[in-house]
Amino acid sequence: MPATAWLRRRAVELGWFAFALANLLAMVRWERWETVPFHFIWVSLTLVYGFRVWRSAATALTLGFVIVSTGVLILIDISRGTQEWGELTEVPLMSAMFMAMVWHARRRQDALGIAEKHADQLESTLEREEQFLHDASHELRTPVTIARGHLEVLERSNGRDFQEIDVALDELSRMERILDRLLLLARADQADFLELEQVELDHFLEDVFMRWSEIAPRSWRLGALAHGTLRADPEQLRIALDALLENAVKYSEPEGRIELSSRATGGKVVIEVDDEGIGVPDEALTRIFERFARSDPARTRTAGGVGLGLAIVDTIVKAHGGRPFVSRKTQGSVFGIQLPGFTPAWPSVQSAVARTTGVALK
Repeated sequence: MPATAWLRRRAVELGWFAFALANLLAMVRWERWETVPFHFIWVSLTLVYGFRVWRSAATALTLGFVIVSTGVLILIDISRGTQEWGELTEVPLMSAMFMAMVWHARRRQDALGIAEKHADQLESTLEREEQFLHDASHELRTPVTIARGHLEVLERSNGRDFQEIDVALDELSRMERILDRLLLLARADQADFLELEQVELDHFLEDVFMRWSEIAPRSWRLGALAHGTLRADPEQLRIALDALLENAVKYSEPEGRIELSSRATGGKVVIEVDDEGIGVPDEALTRIFERFARSDPARTRTAGGVGLGLAIVDTIVKAHGGRPFVSRKTQGSVFGIQLPGFTPAWPSVQSAVARTTGVALK
């Protein structure tokens, strides 16, 4: 019923109105003690408004009702000689205090409205961005695949290698990697983004290390590893670690050292990639994990990439409830990730074996 719904919506106001009328009657009944119900009315009005924040017209009507009713009753008592004239000054004073509270409440309400509007706009922008990444990646994947197929057929039909075709195929491979990363970023907010399972972390890191040491010409070192299991998505974790190691390779020389290690800190684990590359400028430290951020915008796209690798790390690590970090050294930098859900092996033993390889990529 409409009337019942209206009563439910206005239950607080109706309750206050009944309370105010009861106190007005008390002011009439106990003239010498009327300041007590008088303050009850004003204090209760302030409390109710603090919760409701009425519209301007309703506020004006309610305030006018309280001012007139309490003022008239005080004037009547003054005329009878039961109250002093000074009591009448409390009405404008209480009115001024109430109006000050109204002003602050409305400012707060306006600020909340602006914040909610900005939040809605930001959410809408992010949703459009994710949808654009998803759509663009899917749309681009087909022509890239077709172009790759034609180039490979052309290369085979000529019976010998052409440098131009190799360059084109290499660029297409690079585009495919970018598309894969864009799709991953677009899927990051979906419920099925992670498929968690128990991962034997030390074996997992050894496998990642051996794979990279065989394909990139660097002085690879496997540092101390934390023994235990980590609750994580192994595929996504491998992508994140690949991005960190790719970044280390990209910004270091062929003879440079790159070390992969891990350590347990309570129920968390820290995985670090320590390199002797060019390092990270101070101005880039705070935004290095942002999308399309690059530590040196002046570098070529071959060396510098498009700034998605570390954004992938940030997305995957935060989806696991962890955080990425970076620190500078005298030479090079240390990129790492901290992840929760680590269960140390029993007895807890850290592998102190460090291995050095000199695998060169021909």
